[in-house]
Amino acid sequence: MDTMNKQAQPDLLVVDKLVKYFPVRSGLLQRVTAWVQAVDKVSFAVKRGETLGMVGESGCGKTTVGRTLLRLIEPTAGDVYFEGKNVLKMGQRELKPLRRDMQIIFQDPYASLNPRMPIGESVMEGLQIHNIGRPKERWEIAINMLKKVGLEEYHARRYPHEFSGGQRQRIGIARALALNPKFIVCDEPVSALDVSIQSQVLNILKDLQSEFGLTYLFIAHNLSVVEHISDRVAVMYLGKMVELTDRESLYREPLHPYTQALLSAIPIPHPNVKRDRTILKGDVPSPLNPPKGCRFHTRCPIAIDKCSQEEPEFKEIKPGHWVACWKAE
Repeated sequence: MDTMNKQAQPDLLVVDKLVKYFPVRSGLLQRVTAWVQAVDKVSFAVKRGETLGMVGESGCGKTTVGRTLLRLIEPTAGDVYFEGKNVLKMGQRELKPLRRDMQIIFQDPYASLNPRMPIGESVMEGLQIHNIGRPKERWEIAINMLKKVGLEEYHARRYPHEFSGGQRQRIGIARALALNPKFIVCDEPVSALDVSIQSQVLNILKDLQSEFGLTYLFIAHNLSVVEHISDRVAVMYLGKMVELTDRESLYREPLHPYTQALLSAIPIPHPNVKRDRTILKGDVPSPLNPPKGCRFHTRCPIAIDKCSQEEPEFKEIKPGHWVACWKAE
């Protein structure tokens, strides 16, 4: 499916003003004394069959977004619509069948696998929970999924500690695919892998997307990886989304100064070509007490007085190009 066809597809997932605050408790009675504003009014949509990349520094809230929209973490406020149905309004009975359509690949595959369970049984576990097929059929599905990601039938009887990091991530992909989902959150699936293994796993994800018509939310902090796999890219900073557009526009002409700084850090694979670096001063502010106005103004090289007083609206500056920045207007 080419880019034009993906753009014509309807939205599979719509996230509207998603909020997640974590309480900070202290004292003998463990009263709530503050709130960590991990995700604050984040809105975006993912089209059927596309890959939306989500990038940002560690702690910006991108993983929290992925887990909250799947309700692995319960949200504070907002709405998430999957095929027109509000996921956040569903009870457990309604939510269970939806789990088949929305899966996740975790960053640490070893931590997400049961060390006492052969990987064939781990891949079958979701099928058993949803009462799909008989034991023999489940086993055949598990073997088929393992083969899809480059493993063999004899691997199904081995335990997680017998595999390399790249092989474990393949197992995580096979387990997510076993239920034949429509949408997968890829939570930094290659960040812990060697560069050569990263490319193999990324190619597997792209091949599987073509074969099964999958839709991805691809969370990462490596902009080169995101450029390779994504159709559109969303940039987050301190719990807020600051820019969202198609891959070509973002890498050719980024409008937000934070995005420009991130892109300037990507090395150019040529010894005689140097990139003009944008060095950000200071550290990321605490989500316990984020700055007033634009959250990036304390580190922004082009900030004006208005940036510290009023929060910019996340709006469409150009067709399909959304930015939250006063100077971008």
